[in-house]
Amino acid sequence: MRIPSTLVEVLLVLALFCCSLWTVWSSTTLCQQTNEEVRPHSVSITEFGAVGDGVTLNTKAFQNAIFYLNSFADKGGAKLFVPAGRWLTGSFDLISHLTLSLDKDAVILGSTNPEDWPVVDPLPSYGRGRELPGGRHKSLIYGHNLTDVIITGNNGTIDGQGSIWWNRFWNRSLDYTRPHLVELMNSTGVLISNLTFLNSPFWTIHPVYCSQVTVQNVRILAPHDSPNTDGIDPDSSDNVCIEDCYISTGDDLIAIKSGWDEYGIAYGRPSTNIIIHRLVGRTQTSGIAIGSEMSGGVSEVHAEDIQFYDSYNAIRIKTSPGRGGYVRNIYVSNVTLANVDIAITFTGLYGEHPDDAYNPNALPVIEKITIKDVVGENIKTAGLIEGIEGDNFVNICLSNIILNVTSNYPWNCSYVKGYSDLVQPEACEPLKERIFPGHCSDCYYLTNQIQSSNSQNRGDIRG
Repeated sequence: MRIPSTLVEVLLVLALFCCSLWTVWSSTTLCQQTNEEVRPHSVSITEFGAVGDGVTLNTKAFQNAIFYLNSFADKGGAKLFVPAGRWLTGSFDLISHLTLSLDKDAVILGSTNPEDWPVVDPLPSYGRGRELPGGRHKSLIYGHNLTDVIITGNNGTIDGQGSIWWNRFWNRSLDYTRPHLVELMNSTGVLISNLTFLNSPFWTIHPVYCSQVTVQNVRILAPHDSPNTDGIDPDSSDNVCIEDCYISTGDDLIAIKSGWDEYGIAYGRPSTNIIIHRLVGRTQTSGIAIGSEMSGGVSEVHAEDIQFYDSYNAIRIKTSPGRGGYVRNIYVSNVTLANVDIAITFTGLYGEHPDDAYNPNALPVIEKITIKDVVGENIKTAGLIEGIEGDNFVNICLSNIILNVTSNYPWNCSYVKGYSDLVQPEACEPLKERIFPGHCSDCYYLTNQIQSSNSQNRGDIRG
């Protein structure tokens, strides 16, 4: 039966009144058009003896060029131009007020000799290398304590040639944790744009302890069987904008992190104000993930206009006893899925700890997660939402989700509590209670989002 339109209007007014109590954080204030800084000084890597034949090792040329350009840091900064060619190099460090700019036919190639990737200290919020105790290999392109850094190009390419590292991972012959392709640490004012990133040895782009980071219009590609080749991993970072990206890799396309167990708790730097707009991709793991290393906390994440296809998980939260921390105030909207195994996954028992010193009683707080306006075709399972016994995930809100599910058991939920409206197939029992009008204030960021949902034929779905 259809609910009379007058009653719908009353419910809408009540919902609007309820939600107007919330102060809404706007993603538009963070993601704005970012233009490349014009640098008054510019040099080409060839001026420092680099040879773009794909064979000559150019690490010293990159290091010498950047050392030279450091003299212009207080004079408006400088640009290092990489022309057409294949430029083999080991790790090199960036400086403040620098633009690294690639020609459209330029390819920076990571060396296949592990000795060209120095070993550095582990991150303090991890306490050890992510894969092995001890240090970790430095990323191919690295920066520390920097301000105003741009990595860009007319769709030039940075290729980590990661297969040698993947094979060492599979063969259990690693001595230290594999390197990222790009890592910026303790830096502010970072722009990465208009580039293709290929075959990272480990996570591809890793801003850690950073602020004001923008990643725009990049492609990130790696084989689907390449281990841990995450796309973009903001880690204990704030004010991060990711827009207009295509990512197809062997692991999470985007994974938001904030430290690992007791080390992340002690370091205490959250990831917050993370914006994701217009992301397209495919993966055999997760599209957008939070965790599993989230011990410093993750909050105020807005992801909108998302398309995932031929993937395993679409939206995923991963945590575990011992993590501590929190995940709260998460808003995911306008998601289109095709050929995805599980649309929504919350995992409360995602193990693996850095050492035996973690506190198993350090339980994470997972609350105020809103997922709305999702459509999906050929979805095996709508949701696998599993909290932790004695530590329920609460205020999980699902709105206007329509999935063509092939399983006879579309939802599997435990140790969670939340609300739903306009969900097909009908949500699991712990999420069946309706959002509107009584639980609007329990759901994150539904102000200004209500009318479009309520104006649809509400009674046709739940009548």
